[in-house]
Amino acid sequence: MRETVTASELDLALVNALQLRPRASWADLAPPLGVTASTLARRWERLTGEGLAWVYGAPGREFSRTRCTAFVLVRCRPGTRSRIAQELCAHEEAVTIELTGPGSADLLIDVLAPDLPALTRFLTTRLETLPGVVAVDCLFATSLYVEGSRWRLRSLDPTQLSALGRAGARAPEPAATVELDAVDRALLDSLVGDGRLGLAVLAERTGTSPATVRRRLRRLTESGVLTFRCDMADALAGRPLPVSLLGRVPARDIAAVHRALAALPECRLVAAVTGRANVFATLWVHDLGDIQRRETTLCARQPTLEITDRIVGLHTVKRMGHLLDDTGRRVGVRPIRPW
Repeated sequence: MRETVTASELDLALVNALQLRPRASWADLAPPLGVTASTLARRWERLTGEGLAWVYGAPGREFSRTRCTAFVLVRCRPGTRSRIAQELCAHEEAVTIELTGPGSADLLIDVLAPDLPALTRFLTTRLETLPGVVAVDCLFATSLYVEGSRWRLRSLDPTQLSALGRAGARAPEPAATVELDAVDRALLDSLVGDGRLGLAVLAERTGTSPATVRRRLRRLTESGVLTFRCDMADALAGRPLPVSLLGRVPARDIAAVHRALAALPECRLVAAVTGRANVFATLWVHDLGDIQRRETTLCARQPTLEITDRIVGLHTVKRMGHLLDDTGRRVGVRPIRPW
């Protein structure tokens, strides 16, 4: 039975605005949305309280340059998949866990780790040893072209988008690896759970001052260590159907294929990966028929691309550390520490 969720146009516009500017003050967001700051605060309190939307800190663009990302396909013995997924939720390396439709995998896991030895330890000592796991196939990301924070609800009109500004601005690539200390890590831990925590609260949690927190946040975000996302329950997102495509393309054409995938509005992730396939992409489509339509269009534009597998997501139990119920509402957090 599909859940009925009452969300106003203002609710959807607020979520879209926070996708663009996740930590903007209510006073800054109020004029473009045409309401008062107190109205936005009340709306957001309801949305977060009901698990319909949330803002959180996530690894930024620097992560893919200096650390390890892998997409792991897991086969399970019949009747064990849900139990294995719940057990994996406790592991901070398994940042996203998805139950998938019949095919080459029963679970699709996004794994983040600070380095290759840490990722290997998770695979060999934690994942492969779980009772019921039959096979594990690991696709290491060699380049990440698009990640989940770019997907938009598209509820704002052009005037509102213009007023919000800097929505599509791309920060320069970081010049050097940033060394994290205990204060940085404490900030990251807090922001993974709630990306809109104020400076005073963060200062209290880290034993510093609001001015110190402001400087640290600027350093973490401008260096690409940290980014902020606004996510939402399936009902607010239009109940998209996630499908991950694995493909193979000659090396000379891989950049063109990545650009074609990134241009699709349904695209949430595009990566170059190791293994039999060298392209991994996740799309949020409308229905099962849309999978074939998108694939047909894509292959017509890029004739050297061969789609080798299609993995349909049935239910996401964990997304970037946030636990989701059967309707896609957030019901808890398991902090991730990939830095």
